[in-house]
Amino acid sequence: MRERLRPLLLFLAIVGPGIITANVDNDAGGITTYSLAGAQFGYAFLWTLIPITVALIVVQEMCARMGAVTGKGLADLIREHFGVKMTFFLMVGLLFADLGNTCAEFSGVAASGEIFGVSKYLTVPLGALFVWWLVVRHSYRRVEKTFLVACVFYVSYIISGMYVHPNWGAVLRSTVVPNVSLNAGWIGMLIGVVGITIAPWMQFYLQAAVVDKGVTVRDYAYSRIDVIVGCMITDVVAFFIIFTTGATIFANHLQVKDAADAAVALRPFAHGYCTQLFAFGLLNAGLFAASILPLATAYYICEGMGWPRGLDLAFRDAPQFYGLYTALVVIGAGIVLIPKAPLLAIMFISQVVNGILLPFVLIYVLVLINNAALMGRYRNSPTFNTIAWATVVVMNVLTLALVVTSFIH
Repeated sequence: MRERLRPLLLFLAIVGPGIITANVDNDAGGITTYSLAGAQFGYAFLWTLIPITVALIVVQEMCARMGAVTGKGLADLIREHFGVKMTFFLMVGLLFADLGNTCAEFSGVAASGEIFGVSKYLTVPLGALFVWWLVVRHSYRRVEKTFLVACVFYVSYIISGMYVHPNWGAVLRSTVVPNVSLNAGWIGMLIGVVGITIAPWMQFYLQAAVVDKGVTVRDYAYSRIDVIVGCMITDVVAFFIIFTTGATIFANHLQVKDAADAAVALRPFAHGYCTQLFAFGLLNAGLFAASILPLATAYYICEGMGWPRGLDLAFRDAPQFYGLYTALVVIGAGIVLIPKAPLLAIMFISQVVNGILLPFVLIYVLVLINNAALMGRYRNSPTFNTIAWATVVVMNVLTLALVVTSFIH
C-alpha cells in the first residue's frame, strides 16, 4: 500500500512553489483586468486563456527546472553569467516595479474592506502587520502551507460564477471559438490580459522557492506537475471572473472602473452573495500577493547582491533579506494610506517598468536554460525551444505594445 501511495506522497511533499507562484498572478491587478475584460467585452476573451495557459506553463517550467538542476536562483545565475553591472541595473528596475505592485495589492485590500464597510485605515495596517508577522516570524514550511491555504480561497470566484447562472452553451462556444476584433479598445484589453500573465518577479520567486524548498533534479518530475497544475488553476479562476462579469455587468450594460466596482455591481444579480464572494476574493488576493511580492523582491535582490536569504534563516543571519521585506511592506502599505496619493500613477509606472524589463528576463532565462555546461541533458529540446522562443517573441511584442499604448494614453 505504501509503495502505491509513494508517488502521491512525494508530490505532496514537493507541491507548493508552482501553485503558489501562478496563483499570485491573480492578484488585485489581475482580478481588476479580468473583471474589466468581462464587464466590457462579455465572453470575448475566454478563448485567449487557452494560449495564455500554455505560455505560462512554458516559462514557469523552465525556471523551475533551472532551480532543480542548478540549486541556484535566477538572480544568482544572471550575476554569474552576465556580470554584476547588468544584474545591478535589473535589480534596481525590479525593485521599483515591485514597490508599485505592492502598493496595488494593498489598494486591493483597502477596496475590499470598504465594500464590507471597513475603513482602509484599519484594514491596510492590520493586513500589513499580518503579512509581516507571517513571513518574518515563521519557517519556509509554515509560510508555504499558509500560502497554499490562501490559494484554496480563490474558489470564491468559482462559486460566485455558479450564482449568476450563465448561458453555458455561449460560454463553451466563446472558449473554443476565437473572437477577434481590430478596434483599439479590444486590442488594448488583449494586451492587458496577456501582459498580466507573465510578470518578471514570478520567474525569480518560483526558482528561488524551488531552491529554498530543496527540490532536486531527482524529484523534478513532481515539481513539473506542481507548475502545470498551478498554471491551470490560476487560469480557471480567471475564466470564472471573466464570464461572471460578462454574464452580469456586460449583459446589463453597466459601467465599472475596477474590481471593487465590479463586486458591487454584481449585487442585484445574485442576491448579494456574489458581491461578498468577489470582495472576499479580492481581499484574499491582495493579502496573498502583498505577502509574496515583497518576498520575491527580497529573494532576488539578495541573490543578485550575494547576500544571505531564505525563510529558514534567523533575522540576525539575513538582515538584508528581512530588512528589505519589511521596508517594502511598510512603504507599500504607507503609500496607500496617504490621502490623495497618486496610486494610479504609481501602478501605471510599475506596469511600464515591468513591461520594459520582461523581455530581458525572458531572454536571460532562455540563454541560461540552453547553456549545456549549466543544464547538461536538462536543457531545452529543439521542440521545446521552438515553443519557448515563440512564446517569448509573442510576449515581447505584446509587452512592447503595452508600454507604447500606456504612454500614448
